[in-house]
Amino acid sequence: MNKKIGFIGCGKMASAIIKGITSSCCGEKYEIKGSEINCEIAELAQERLGVPVLTDNRMLVMDSDVIFLAVKPNYVPTILEEIKREITPEKLVVSIAAGVSTSKIEKIIGQKRVIRVMPNTPALVLEGMSGICKGEFARDEDAAFVMKLLSNIGKCIEVDEKQIDIVTAISGSGPAFFYKVIEDMARAGEKLGLDYEKSLLLATQTALGSAKMVFNKGELTVQNLIDNVATKGGCTFVGISVMNNENSDKLFYDVIDETAKKAHELGA
Repeated sequence: MNKKIGFIGCGKMASAIIKGITSSCCGEKYEIKGSEINCEIAELAQERLGVPVLTDNRMLVMDSDVIFLAVKPNYVPTILEEIKREITPEKLVVSIAAGVSTSKIEKIIGQKRVIRVMPNTPALVLEGMSGICKGEFARDEDAAFVMKLLSNIGKCIEVDEKQIDIVTAISGSGPAFFYKVIEDMARAGEKLGLDYEKSLLLATQTALGSAKMVFNKGELTVQNLIDNVATKGGCTFVGISVMNNENSDKLFYDVIDETAKKAHELGA
């Protein structure tokens, strides 16, 4: 029998996951529904996603094997109070609400199976990077199921919950950091006399190609890839020297460290 998956909230991230599942080769294995309290929003979501979208969260939970909490973090406690009686032990709760710990969820719904997910916005183009962690009562097979599901929108790793703030900093917030680097490189090209759109294309395609090179590096290290381009005495070597002199490694450590700290504060 097909597994039934319900999404409470059909915003951008939930939509990306739904579209990733339904467009994948294993999409037929799942029966997907969503819920939005507002009737008009529900109708628009149903038309956009091609799946039934209810206006009753409790009804959705009763008819689902897996329930995704895809709402803003401040709405989570209210929604959990609303649906907790319908969350029976055989159901799996998957939360993508940033900063909401599994223990907070378990405190409201009791000893139920909970998986927490930190996805990111490139899931919208099926190039997402997600980190997941198990709650106290979740099983290994629960984590394996969620990881397989999220592989439809990109890649996924499992971490301990104490590490989820680092995941948030690197991949959850990371797209904005990479956008910033791409924009800064493009603006530098513009200041030096190149048309901005051409400069932006150069920076963007170079970032994409470089990422693919890292994925396909085989036995090489990232440092090997750097050295292969930055021949001693060449122009790239000069650029790398500037980065080293400006302590770019410390800059990015501070960026990730401060972001992770803030993520921890939000979830405290």
